[in-house]
Formats: sequence, C-alpha cells, structure tokens
Amino acid sequence: MIRLERRREPSRGWALATPFIAVLLTMLAGGLLFAALGKDPVEAIRTIFWDPLFGPYAGYSRPQLLVKAAPLILIATGLSLGFRAGIWNIGAEGQYIVGAICAAAVALAAYPAESVLLFPAMVLAGALGGLLWGLIPGVLRVRFGANEVLTSLMLVYVAEALLAAMALGLLRNPEGRGFPGSRNLAQYPSAANLEILPGSGMHWGVVAALIAVVAAQVIFARHQLGYRIRLTGAAPRAAVFAGVRPGLLVLVCMGFSGALAGLAGMFEVAGPAGRLSIDFGAGYGFTAIIVAFLGRLNPFGILAAGLLMALTYIGGELAQMQLALPVAAIQIFQGMLLFFLLGIDVLTAYRPRIGKARA
Repeated sequence: MIRLERRREPSRGWALATPFIAVLLTMLAGGLLFAALGKDPVEAIRTIFWDPLFGPYAGYSRPQLLVKAAPLILIATGLSLGFRAGIWNIGAEGQYIVGAICAAAVALAAYPAESVLLFPAMVLAGALGGLLWGLIPGVLRVRFGANEVLTSLMLVYVAEALLAAMALGLLRNPEGRGFPGSRNLAQYPSAANLEILPGSGMHWGVVAALIAVVAAQVIFARHQLGYRIRLTGAAPRAAVFAGVRPGLLVLVCMGFSGALAGLAGMFEVAGPAGRLSIDFGAGYGFTAIIVAFLGRLNPFGILAAGLLMALTYIGGELAQMQLALPVAAIQIFQGMLLFFLLGIDVLTAYRPRIGKARA
C-alpha cells in the first residue's frame, strides 16, 4: 500500500519553488486539456499568457490586468491572515457581494445629489457590510463551535439571494424599463470609481489593494497581531499558554478578511462593473483562495499571484473569442493551478512510502 510519511525537515528551497512548479504543471496539463478539445495547445497557452501582454490587443489588455487583479489581491490579502492562523474563511464571495450591496445602497440613496463625501461613505459602507457578513461565521464558531468553512460557504448563497432581491426590488433602476439591476454608478460622478490615470487601469481599488499588501506585511513582520497569528497557526495550544485569546483572534481575522472583501465589492460596483446586477458575483471570492495559496500566504507573493491570476482571466477571455474555447475549460485550467499547488505542498511535507506502516 502507498502511505504518506511526514518529513522531519521539509526542504525550504522546494517550498519556495512550489508555485513555479505548479504553474508549469498547470501549463502542461492545460495543454493536454486544450488538445483533447481539438485546439492547438501551444497556441492556447500563448493566447492566455503572452497575448494579453505583448499581442495585438495588449494596449487594451494591460490596463485590464490591474482592474482584474485589484479585487483578487484585496480579498486574498484578507484571507491570508485567517489562513495563517488556521481560520478558514471560504465565504469571501458572499462578503464581496454584501459589500457591493451596501456601497450601492448608499450611492443610490443619495442620488442624484453631488457631494465629495459620498465616495468615502461608500467605502465605509462597503467595508462595514463585508465586516459584518464575515463576523457571522466568526461568532457562530466562537459561540457555538460551528465550523466556519461550512457557515461562511453557506452564507455565500444567502448573499446571492439577497443580491437578486436587491437587483429586482429595492435597488432596481426605476428608469430601467423593468429590467433587473441598479442605475449605472459609473455615470454618477460622486459615486464613480474612475481611473486615476486615464488609460492605465489604475483606480482607487488598485491603490487600496497596494495599501492592504503593505499593511499586511507590516502586521506579519512587525506587529504583535502578526506574531499571534503565526503562533496560533503553528501551535494552537502553545498560543493559548502564551496569552492568545482564540475566540478574539477568530473574530479579528474573520472581520478583517470580510472588510477587505467588502471593499473589493465596493470598488468593483462603483467602477469596472458600474452597476448592481443579478450576476454581479464574478467568483472573485473563490478565485482569491487560489491567489492566497499561490502567493504562499505572503502579502507580496499574493500581489504577484493576483497579477498572474488576472492574466489568466484576460487571456482566457481572449482564448474564448479567438479560439472558441468554452468558458468551462478556462475555469478548469484555473482550478488546475490550485490542484497542483496543493498536491506539491503535500509532497513537500510528506514522503510517499510503499509498504505496510510500522506498528
């Protein structure tokens, strides 16, 4: 029989090389997938990874790289705090949606008034909405011992139902001739998340993502909270003896990750998406889990991983248009990245053995 035996001292070099090996294996397996669909694998990989940066559509694709990467980096940075402590917030997609709903509600309540305070109020509303939605599974775990993986995930479906109710009811555009969806916030000057530098893709969500990365790095490297998170993730029982309050840490990590996910939703609904619609949830909250692990739960690693994942989004859209690849194939390709990453992580920490286990 094949069994896994924990290595006494996993290779640090192998651990650092894991993301690069996972990307390479994803390209190889993705090439086989595209070949099975009757497409040229080399052309498909080139379209996904090369054309958005250097192809004929690069002038349009490069700014979109920042637009796509910003919500992924924001959400993944928040998730990394909890993941490092062994707190598994899988429902960031729901927190992203609720943050967008709260921000849009503030903007639409003030419409058509103009005020410089409106955009900051939307930022606060988005962060607060995501924070409160993230605290629900945190409170359930602390108070009742409920598994935060299940509760946070189930709350995604509640958030999607709430989104549909808002898009069809309270926040629906009264001038939309009965079609679901809110007004276009991108055309509302006080509420629009416009580009800071025209044609660059740089909007306030990108700035917030960069600030979050730097802040998370400071927390992990210099702040007492970062020490407590690392200690809890490495040795939970030792953390308790060191004075860490597990319940409070759960609430802090869930609230922080929820707030950043809500901010991502706010910047998205006020800018790239522009409006609240039934299909507003783009799966950023789930993709950010891949980004967090691909970046090794390190803020600057998450920054690089977010740009890479954004590249697969943009390249995947090009592949759909130019090569007629189905969207499901692109989603499988992105999922392969997490599959290979986790698989190599297992082999980094464990050694496969053939034979019976010792008594």
